[in-house]
Amino acid sequence: MRHLITYMYTEDPKEWQLFSEELKVPMGDGAARVALLSNNVSDETIKKYFRAGRNSEDDLDNLIWLFRNFKDVPFLAKAIGEWEEGDKMIKELLDFGNEINRSESVSNMDTEVKQKILLQLSIISNKLTVNERNFSNTIGEGTRTIKDVLIIINILFILVIISSVSFYHSIMVKRLVASKKEVQIKNDNLIMLNSELDNFVYSVSHDLRSPITSLKGLIELAKLEDDFEKINYYLMLMSQSLNRQDQFIRDIIDYSKNKRIETRVKTVSLSKLIEETISLHNYNRNAEKIVITKDILVDEIQSDSLRLKIIMNNLLSNAIKYVDESKDEMKIAIRTYNLGVFHKIEIEDNGIGIQEEYKDRIFNMFFVVNSNKGSGLGLYIVQETLKKLNGNISVISQNNVGSKFIVTIPNLYLYEN
Repeated sequence: MRHLITYMYTEDPKEWQLFSEELKVPMGDGAARVALLSNNVSDETIKKYFRAGRNSEDDLDNLIWLFRNFKDVPFLAKAIGEWEEGDKMIKELLDFGNEINRSESVSNMDTEVKQKILLQLSIISNKLTVNERNFSNTIGEGTRTIKDVLIIINILFILVIISSVSFYHSIMVKRLVASKKEVQIKNDNLIMLNSELDNFVYSVSHDLRSPITSLKGLIELAKLEDDFEKINYYLMLMSQSLNRQDQFIRDIIDYSKNKRIETRVKTVSLSKLIEETISLHNYNRNAEKIVITKDILVDEIQSDSLRLKIIMNNLLSNAIKYVDESKDEMKIAIRTYNLGVFHKIEIEDNGIGIQEEYKDRIFNMFFVVNSNKGSGLGLYIVQETLKKLNGNISVISQNNVGSKFIVTIPNLYLYEN
């Protein structure tokens, strides 16, 4: 405007040239804006317009990308609107300049005409000033908004990272604590198992060798004996020794089966299982003298057949071995029934019973009251087997009166479902 006003008063061609050159700057930017909105002008042409607007070569690609991708963002759309209004006023300024330049003699214009032109130019200048200020304010407000949003996003991102790290740290701490507890439990179990293994190996080596030593001694005595009655007596002792060893080996096999074999649930007939178990002991000492009664209130159950056989065999074997031969009638009563979701098996005898001081120890490995009666593994195996079935065993006993063993096992079908 300064160049145009100077030209109007001096008619200096250089001032008109300077006016024209300076006007190309906003006009170049305006042409770039129109080209970007049309979406069918090449990037190279748009760059040419931006170069005319004296924009840095390094900013051209970013200007095009920013306009095309974010022109609909509210604050940028408003700024582009202000830009368009400014271009209209630039066009109006250009029209004034061309009108003045077409005049035959600018210097011959009367003062009143020049004053009107100056007033119009002043109005355009004021509008452009307001327009430029609105454009700058809009861009500034948008920039500050973006800055605030970015700060909030950064804070949220930092909080997410801190929360994630804290959460991960808490998980790892919990896992480490759980792992430490698990390792401790495993160590305790290993210590217990090692202790049991030491006792087991010691007892097995002793109980396996003891009958062999006895047999060797009895054989040597039998060789030196001519009396058939004494020889028969030695043979009876040999038979008892072999029976004890056979029972011990079967106990070890039962113990091994319970440890190795997984639980297999199927339908088991308790009446059939009890009959099979009784038949296994028909030839035991005093077996034919014992009156066995059965009260089968529950027959078919869902459980592990192998483990039930181990339990029944050991309990019935004990009931037969520990009969009281001094009594007129030796009895064993077997009863099955349900109590809620649990199956109950009771084996009651009128044998020698258990002394009070031994009741807390009868389920310990290798605990025996009379070494001639068993290996001390039977009740221990029963208890360990019941653990596999999630069951338990209890005993009611009175010395010289008898004992009742009560086995409680859950219905494994219901338990697993």
